[in-house]
Amino acid sequence: MEMAYRVINRRRHVGLQQLSSFAQTGRSFLGPVKATKFITDAECHESVLVGSTVRLLEGLDLTCAVGHLLNEAVQAQNVMYKTGTSTLLFLVGTWSRAVEDCLHLGIPTTVIVSVMSEGLNSCIEAVVSLQVPIHNVFDHIDNTSTVYKLETVDVSLCPFLQVPSGSGLLEEKHDFKDTTSQLLSTYSLSGRRAKSPEFFKPQTKVETENTSQALKNNLYTDSFCRKSALTHSRHFNRTENSHWISRPDGFLEQLRSTPKVLRCNDLGELAVGLSHGDHSNMTLAKAAVRLQWQAVCLQPANCMAPFMFDISRLLTCCLPGLPETFSCVCLGYVTSVTMPSIPLIKELQDQPFRVILIEGDLTESYRHLGFNKSVNIRTKSDSGQLSEDSTEELWTNRVLEVLIQFNVNLILVQGSVSEHLTEKCMHSKRLVIGSVNGSVLQAFAEATRAVPVAYVTQVNEDCVGNGVSVTFWTGPHDTNRSNRAILLTAEGINLITAVLTSPASAQVEMKEDRFWSCVNRLCHALKEEKVFLGGGAVEFLCLSHLQILAEQSLNKGHHACLGWLPDSSSWMASSLSVYRPTVLKCLAGGWHEFLSAIMCNTATYPSAVEASTFIQHHVQNAADSGSPSSYVLSEYNGLSSGLFHSGISDNLELVPRVYDTVTPKIEAWRRALDLVLLVLQTDSEIITGLVHTQMNSQELDGVLFL
Repeated sequence: MEMAYRVINRRRHVGLQQLSSFAQTGRSFLGPVKATKFITDAECHESVLVGSTVRLLEGLDLTCAVGHLLNEAVQAQNVMYKTGTSTLLFLVGTWSRAVEDCLHLGIPTTVIVSVMSEGLNSCIEAVVSLQVPIHNVFDHIDNTSTVYKLETVDVSLCPFLQVPSGSGLLEEKHDFKDTTSQLLSTYSLSGRRAKSPEFFKPQTKVETENTSQALKNNLYTDSFCRKSALTHSRHFNRTENSHWISRPDGFLEQLRSTPKVLRCNDLGELAVGLSHGDHSNMTLAKAAVRLQWQAVCLQPANCMAPFMFDISRLLTCCLPGLPETFSCVCLGYVTSVTMPSIPLIKELQDQPFRVILIEGDLTESYRHLGFNKSVNIRTKSDSGQLSEDSTEELWTNRVLEVLIQFNVNLILVQGSVSEHLTEKCMHSKRLVIGSVNGSVLQAFAEATRAVPVAYVTQVNEDCVGNGVSVTFWTGPHDTNRSNRAILLTAEGINLITAVLTSPASAQVEMKEDRFWSCVNRLCHALKEEKVFLGGGAVEFLCLSHLQILAEQSLNKGHHACLGWLPDSSSWMASSLSVYRPTVLKCLAGGWHEFLSAIMCNTATYPSAVEASTFIQHHVQNAADSGSPSSYVLSEYNGLSSGLFHSGISDNLELVPRVYDTVTPKIEAWRRALDLVLLVLQTDSEIITGLVHTQMNSQELDGVLFL
């Protein structure tokens, strides 16, 4: 058995190496400072600008089976959560290398799969202690504004700007309150309880300044990022309540104080914590949540119902060529228009519109899904066979008759629209808008009492909606009305459009992707009513937890301390006992590399060696404390934007906290490890098959020789 494994380990696991190679391309997307990349086609020499893992894999030539598996895993994560893909890609690479290290040490594949799976499950259980509950985040919302705009440019390229004390440029006041002393009664990872409260000194709270004046002026401004001094990272910094003091060498010295269970009860605090450096897009995302809350919960019929953010009622309208300061969030439907439509809109914009809603295409040849064309039926005419143009003309005239009969001057179509009909409608002063999202039709149906139909011939008076207004969209800093887009709205409509502008057309897609990432992080947090402490806290706890488990397994030499039961096979049991510490350390190395990469990407440390030294120092501190979870919470009472701080800033109590979503992060971990172990097992089966084939061939040669 040992000889067979040596044969396998001497062979190259191509799948794991391919995973590691693909994952290395997305390293710069990890953390809040994301570097953009150009993908160049070798044949036509065309380049595409990408800024996310999803767009990167779309642009790569993933012809091998491993590439397809990796793309499927990333796409599944993106479709489900729209966030966590960069984490997934990075962990795929680092855990692939960890598995290769285990193979080089002669560890059997079955042991690697078993221990790594159990190790990740143990980490997921351990990080529950770092969840922060979310309560009553809508209690202090300004309900006077219906349009939220940006006064500052996109700060995603320089997101770590220090806020000087007394500047008045901070976000809204944050109050980090205690919930219970639950932490003090929880078990530590090593099996010992945390210290009782009498051993700790009470803490005082430091309140930050309040800048809600911008909201009172109907403007929600991302203004705390105006300064330009790069002084700290959101991943490794301090917070309000100091439990650790900086030493001259940059490390932290422990103070005797109580780790507190935190909670989040402010939408502004939650949005800033989940922005991950992209403050401008998160500002728009938060504004969208507020507008929907106003549209839904301030209605008399819904005032008592609990609010749940409906992401399907949020749309984007991208307008390249405009300054980023024109980006805003509007109540209603914003869409771009063609040049021939502009004179008609100018003429009709001050008039009330009667609207019909068409589900499907507005063409002569369109038939609804499931329609069965009649057979064995022929149509004859006295004038002979009608041409296709004549059929189109007859259908167009019939549609116009219906529109004139019910005095309809606005048609919203979910699918495509006949160009001939569009021209005819313009001549009769009727506006037709095609390619409208289904949620837009539903929103206008609710607001105007219109009934969507599949064909114009189905329209009657009850299907026509009233009260729609159409105006040209106005940019936040545009003194003149823009002729590039229009705004359609109606009283009581529950529909929001985020207008995303950028002077460079190549950046519009990237800006839209990052906006939806912010929206989905905020949406998942509100839906789950909990978040993780961010800034590396969760990953650091996983790293510390696994190293402690590895040391316990190595020192005690039995499975009872971990709560894991070996398989019935005595060989498997002995293999687990021997190899478990090594596999756990290799798995922990993935978290170590994750933290180190973030620190290097955010320029917290100039080299991976310095970052690794700093991380290992805190890992040792966490192990010495006896409870890594309590250590992390203590750190977070003294640190704000991340787990570590190297003494860069003197006003870290003013820096907002960092949060991470719970389920998307955990699912990214699971998908990453599942993919690595799948490729490992597939490679092993292929290699084992080759080994057995070679052995059988050698035996056959020996028989023939004899």
